[in-house]
Amino acid sequence: MNRPFRLLLVLLGLAIASLAMAGQALAHAALTKTVPADGAIVASTPTEFSLSFSEPVSPLVLSLIGPDGTSRSLTRFVLTDRMLSIIAPGDLAHGTHVLSWRVVSEDGHPVGGSVLFSIGSPSAAPVVTTQSEPAVRFMLWLGKLGFYLGLAFGIGGAAFMAWVTPLPAVARAPIAGFLVLGLLSVPIAFAAQGLDALALPLSAALQPAAWQAAAASSFGRTALIAGLALLVALIVLFVPSRSGRLLAALAWLGTGAALAVSGHASAAEPQLLTRPAVFLHAIGMAGWAGALLPLALALRQPDGALALQRFSRRIPLLLLFILLSGAALAIVQVERPQALLTTPYGLVLTGKLALVAALIGLGAFNRYRLRGAAASGRANTRSLLTRIIAAEIAIIVAILAIVALWRFTPPPRALAATAAQPASVHIHTEKAMADISVTPGRTGPVTITVSLLDGEFGPLAAKELRLALSQPEAGIEPIERQAIKQADGNWQVSDLTLPIAGRWTIELEILVSDFEMTRLKETVEIRP
Repeated sequence: MNRPFRLLLVLLGLAIASLAMAGQALAHAALTKTVPADGAIVASTPTEFSLSFSEPVSPLVLSLIGPDGTSRSLTRFVLTDRMLSIIAPGDLAHGTHVLSWRVVSEDGHPVGGSVLFSIGSPSAAPVVTTQSEPAVRFMLWLGKLGFYLGLAFGIGGAAFMAWVTPLPAVARAPIAGFLVLGLLSVPIAFAAQGLDALALPLSAALQPAAWQAAAASSFGRTALIAGLALLVALIVLFVPSRSGRLLAALAWLGTGAALAVSGHASAAEPQLLTRPAVFLHAIGMAGWAGALLPLALALRQPDGALALQRFSRRIPLLLLFILLSGAALAIVQVERPQALLTTPYGLVLTGKLALVAALIGLGAFNRYRLRGAAASGRANTRSLLTRIIAAEIAIIVAILAIVALWRFTPPPRALAATAAQPASVHIHTEKAMADISVTPGRTGPVTITVSLLDGEFGPLAAKELRLALSQPEAGIEPIERQAIKQADGNWQVSDLTLPIAGRWTIELEILVSDFEMTRLKETVEIRP
């Protein structure tokens, strides 16, 4: 077993091992507010539920599990940008209910969770699972890897043959093999996308619901464009050169379009930067990676020097596309350099950058030390150059295997946005109501904003407002603060630090007049 192949096996093994940890990652869209609040106890049956998210979403599965464990689907809802309003059934029993939700975010990644609330008094809560099984995640990763290999080595190889140098029929077989691999991987990745979206087991891969969920996500557009591009590239191998060049260009551009319509990077803001950057990065990657296998095959031919010279003239432009677009995407996604070593996304990017650096080093060695001798026809130099190209191919396969893990790792920009989201709670009584927002909704210094209303949803003209937060389970007695009324009519407390995460009890003392005091009490969940 040669050294490049051993390196490839080691890197792929590390990628597969890290996949087991990927299921714990968060997706982009984060739940920011629920009505009823998670853990709330309400006196009567709610008329509707509402879920607010940090990004626009589309619902996949909504269900309500009652105290007896019976699940019912919730099919009546209204989606308004980032808020999902769900009509509640009217015959809910007393006890603890679980509102289970699963939505797909704008970048095509599913996210799910559940909200517990009790009517009257709490009871034992049923267990709800919204996490897809490891076999589905492995299937999705494997499908993505095969899909990427088809785009890079298949479409890129066909473009090289059409635009750089033709190859004999026997040399076209490996390129055709990568194209077929990509075509077979598209439905695998597509089915796994649907299973992951609905948290279905692998045994449900043929169910129409899984395929419908995948088609409804942005990955559906990626699969369609990629499938067409792979088919066009396969035709390129068997058509005359003039028509083949046009088809090869279309397939090559299709690679960029397929990857630019879905995924973490393409959904990031600003879209006018990120989508073109993904497009350029993809076509640059396919142009570089796809040239390696045909180039190695061409070096075995007497006129291989011509192919080498043509490739050497084109590679600087492709490398410029890759580096500039990659740098722009990294800046948008990572935001802070320390995130490269402190987040799963950053670690994947760091691993990719290390392999890219090795790839560029080998390419520079080929260009400046071996190209001249190989072009002059020296057999031993051509043999060495071919072996180095084989090592480059192995490194690119490892890069694509690592990149496929990004499907399971949220970028640091999304984590930062989620961490900055406020924790909210609504308190509703006959005499008064309060909308409370804790910003950010995590441990550390926070600002609490309170909007007061009377029982008829009109403004409540309070004279004073005091807040008290406590966590008796952790031995934290009430932390009291006097709220200050702002110009917009809201009340605010800014000099407060919450030391630990968990469920905090928040109590309001509202001085309505010199002779009337109203107290409101609820809990709010603070993130680590």
